Amino acid sequence: MALILTFLGKGGSGRSTCAIATAKKLSAQGQRVLLVTEDAGPGFGLLLGHEVASIPTPLGSNLWCLQLKFAQLLEQNWEQLKKLEAEYLRDPFFKAVYGQELSLLPGMDQALTLNALREYDASGDYDVIVHDGPGNQASLRMWGMPAGIDWYFRRFKQVFQASQFSKAVMPFVQPLAGAVLSGGKGLSGDLFNQPEVQQSTGLVGQGIAAVKDPMRVRAYLVSSNNDIEIATARYLWGAAQQIELTVAGVLLNRSPAKSQDFEPLPVYVLPAPIGDWQSLMASLPDYVAAPSAPAPVEIDLATNTVRLFLPSLDKKQIQLTQYGPEVTIEAGDQRRNLTLPKTLQGRSVTGAKFQSGYLILSFG
Repeated sequence: MALILTFLGKGGSGRSTCAIATAKKLSAQGQRVLLVTEDAGPGFGLLLGHEVASIPTPLGSNLWCLQLKFAQLLEQNWEQLKKLEAEYLRDPFFKAVYGQELSLLPGMDQALTLNALREYDASGDYDVIVHDGPGNQASLRMWGMPAGIDWYFRRFKQVFQASQFSKAVMPFVQPLAGAVLSGGKGLSGDLFNQPEVQQSTGLVGQGIAAVKDPMRVRAYLVSSNNDIEIATARYLWGAAQQIELTVAGVLLNRSPAKSQDFEPLPVYVLPAPIGDWQSLMASLPDYVAAPSAPAPVEIDLATNTVRLFLPSLDKKQIQLTQYGPEVTIEAGDQRRNLTLPKTLQGRSVTGAKFQSGYLILSFG
């Protein structure tokens, strides 16, 4: 499994430069590094000083680079879907639709990027994957996608199975589904617990665990001393905590003057561009070491409290609701469904306060 590094910040703050320098530094240390960019234009290749292709291309010892091309990824994934359909359905109906006809819909690029990163991670060919993405809310929606899919599946499964409609139709749906599936396998038991469904939910669970693990996925804020860039980076920092993505530090271009805006994160002051990469590489963090950033969520069962780290946000930007076993928190344009441990499920929120960057929830 690889360590995946990504960068958050306003456009023009230097995210791509930091991604390239990070890839160069880690590859020079002997790590096998794949540098992945979502930039479809020529800018990234010019900055890198090397042509970028849609397949991993070696740039030197231990370093490969890849430019994601979403139309191509869509075609590849569509063909995989058709193979699965042909395997499980007696009469596939997608066979007359070709990947070359498909257009990208909003949000598809995020899903395709996440799946591509998952596949390159699973290949075992790389120790580190350095991701150069848009670095904004779109990136955060991508990293939060596994948790979102998991919530939809769990919530709708629960609602469906508890409904009178489910109880009425399932005796008819199961034999009908068994007749449609090829091989005469048939179906028995819970449709949601079939092996194919379990495999998909297993991948989702792995994605959720990876995003929460700072030794698997980690983000760094990139900013200069510009007020707009600082405000944007701080906002993205708070929003990242909503999906439990660890923000491990700040790469601050050229000026330490406002590093206090990011406390308690470590701040790394980067030099001005000087024509080569060596001084920039030397100023970057030790990515191999475990980060010391605050945990996004802390649960204390002894006091029946949950602490959520939401830096840069204030109580006016946070809305809290509770439905059933989960608490929904809206903050930083991110909606999060917090699944409670069993000992807290069924208990109501009796208190909520915002203190020193933490939202502290108490349960009765």
